[in-house]
Amino acid sequence: MTRLVFFLLLTGSLWGADWPQHLGPNRNGVSAEGDFAPAGKVVWSREVGAGFAAPVVSEGKVYLYHRVGEEEICEAMDAETGKTRWRTTVPTNYRDDFGFDEGPRAAPVVSGGRVFVHGAHGVLTALDAGTGKALWQVSTMKVFGVEKQFFGQASAPLVMGERVMLQVGGTAGIAAFAVGTGKVLWTATGDEAGYASPVAYRGEEAVFFTRTGLVVLNVSTGKVRGQMRWRARSNTTVNAATPVVVGDQVFLTSSYEVGAAVVDLTKTPLKPVWSGDESLSAHYATPVYRDGFLYGYHGRQEMGPELRCIEMKTGNVKWATGRFGAGSILLVGGKLVVMREKGELLIAEATPKGYKKLAEFKILDGVVRAYPALANGTLFVRNERRLVAVR
Repeated sequence: MTRLVFFLLLTGSLWGADWPQHLGPNRNGVSAEGDFAPAGKVVWSREVGAGFAAPVVSEGKVYLYHRVGEEEICEAMDAETGKTRWRTTVPTNYRDDFGFDEGPRAAPVVSGGRVFVHGAHGVLTALDAGTGKALWQVSTMKVFGVEKQFFGQASAPLVMGERVMLQVGGTAGIAAFAVGTGKVLWTATGDEAGYASPVAYRGEEAVFFTRTGLVVLNVSTGKVRGQMRWRARSNTTVNAATPVVVGDQVFLTSSYEVGAAVVDLTKTPLKPVWSGDESLSAHYATPVYRDGFLYGYHGRQEMGPELRCIEMKTGNVKWATGRFGAGSILLVGGKLVVMREKGELLIAEATPKGYKKLAEFKILDGVVRAYPALANGTLFVRNERRLVAVR
C-alpha cells in the first residue's frame, strides 16, 4: 500500500477541529483546518464491516457505523491507534434488492455527549458517546409505516438544539425526535424520503431534499415555510446529494435528467434563480463551495462522471475534466481533496482558472463510496471492508 502523510501548514486556521457529522462541522464538506502538502505515511489500517456510512470524529474518537452478519455496529475507536474503545450492536434484517452492500448508509452524528445512528432498515438509535450505552431507539418503519426504498434508508440525522431530525417517509416525510428520549416532537410533509441529508439554515430553520424536492421548515415547530418540487418524473429518481447552503441561497443537484438549481431561500414561493441539466448534475456526491464557485461531479456514477467547476451565480461551467470516475470531494484550505471510488486520493487546486492536479495516491482497493472525515490533521477513509487513517 502506498504510504502517505499530510503535514497541515497553519495558514490562517488552527488544528483541532472535529468532524462530528456527515460532511463535517458545518455539513458542507469544508474543513476548518489549514492548508497542507502531501508527503507520505498511512498511520493505521484496520478491517471493518460492510457499509457506505462515513466515519465521524469527536474528542479523540472515530465513530463508525458498519455491519457484520445480522448486526449493525456502532464502534468507537481511538483516533490515534484505531483500537476499539467500545462497540454497540443493533439487530438488522435489511436486504439489498440490487446486490449492493447491505451495511448502513448514513454517517453517525455526535452531539451533546450522544451518538445518533440511522440504519439502512430505518432504525434510529441514540447512544452515550462515552460508553456506547443505548439510550433509546425508534423503528421509523414501524412507527410511520415506511415502505422499503430502493437502497434502504440513507439520510443522516441532523441535530439542532434538543431535536434530532430525520427524513423518514411513510405517514410522515420528516420527523423530529427529542434528543434525550426519542419522543416524536413533530412531523411534516408526506414526502417519500430521499437519500440526501438535511442542513441547518439561519439557526432556526432546516433545509431538506426529499425524494419530492426542497423543503424549508422551522425546527421548533415543524411548520413548513416553503416547498419546491425537484425530482424526475420517473419512479426511479434518486435525490442523494446534500443541499449546499451559501448565505440565503441553496444549491440543489440531482441526476436522472433532473439537473441542478440555485434557489433563493428568502423568496416565497421558492423557485429557482437558475436551473438546468448541463451545469453540475450529481448522482450522489455533494459539491463544495469556495468564493463563488462550486466543485463537484457531473453525471451518473456508472457512466464515469466528470469533475467540474461551475459559477454558482449563473451555472456556467468554468472547467471540466472529461470522464473522471465517481467519488467524493472535500475542501481543505484552497485545495480539493478528492476520494475516487476506486481508492485513489487526489489533491487539486480549488480554482475556476482550470483543473490543476497536485498529487494522486492509491490508498485503498475495492469500492470507496463513503465520505472521508478530516480531523486534527488526519484523514479517515473507508471502503466496504477497511478503514485507514492518513495523517
